[in-house]
Amino acid sequence: MGKRDDLIARYADDLKNKCGMTPDMDLLTKVTIGCGPAIYNADAATVASSQADELETVKNNFLIKKLGLSDSPDLMVAIKSVLETYGMSERNKYRAVVYYMLTKHFKKESIYG
Repeated sequence: MGKRDDLIARYADDLKNKCGMTPDMDLLTKVTIGCGPAIYNADAATVASSQADELETVKNNFLIKKLGLSDSPDLMVAIKSVLETYGMSERNKYRAVVYYMLTKHFKKESIYG
């Protein structure tokens, strides 16, 4: 297995054990690929949930630009809800896992179709 496959397995494990979800492996793989080289950079691979500017980046670059959602207070509510599910005390919140859960939350799986 390659490095990306190892990371996808780690993300699937987080979804199962930390978020209580059974991952759709096909979608998880596509979301992970969509994150690009960021998944290999220790800082970029995670979401700093305590930093407001990081949450704005998730909102603007992923929810609005990638998923095509309109800006509204609902977007930040969804981000915070996903982070709660992941566990606020969880130190490493992987970007691919957060994006996967947001994609599911907004039922935008077709973006990765």
